[in-house]
Amino acid sequence: MKKIYLFITVTILSLLAACSGNSNQDELSNAELKELVQQYSVNDKTAQSASISSTDLIITEKDGQEKSYSLPNDEFFVSIAPYEDSTHPCTNHSLTGCQGEMANTEFDVYIEDMDGNVLIDEPITSFDNGFIDLWLPKDKTYKVTIKHDGKVVESEISTFEEDGTCITTMQLI
Repeated sequence: MKKIYLFITVTILSLLAACSGNSNQDELSNAELKELVQQYSVNDKTAQSASISSTDLIITEKDGQEKSYSLPNDEFFVSIAPYEDSTHPCTNHSLTGCQGEMANTEFDVYIEDMDGNVLIDEPITSFDNGFIDLWLPKDKTYKVTIKHDGKVVESEISTFEEDGTCITTMQLI
């Protein structure tokens, strides 16, 4: 009889914990998540901090409350800040803190996978923070070429779970 009461008590406590709303992992559709990332990138939304890793968007509100959102299973967020003169070291992109050198600048961006499939071949304008945000298929390596004003940078990036989301090493020369 004690085992039954113990089982019922543990079950009830587990259900209460699951329903308490204290989980810091929230759910959004892929479209809602991408829109939220975009809003932080262009300063339409503000927070104490908002950063994005290979697996999660983590937002700390101004009141200190932290929310975490899982990224899509098949897509990888990467933010690239091409530069000419100055940059900063970065691994996981801070949507509210990273500042690139070349804000509101149009770049010719070309990205292909290692099989030669072209994903992007178009002009893209960086945000006020100097970054270009991209969503690429996960678990691949890409050749990236960025051009601006007669200067070029070529690099390889990858979208595996251990990879960073902030690329600040692409110097235009």
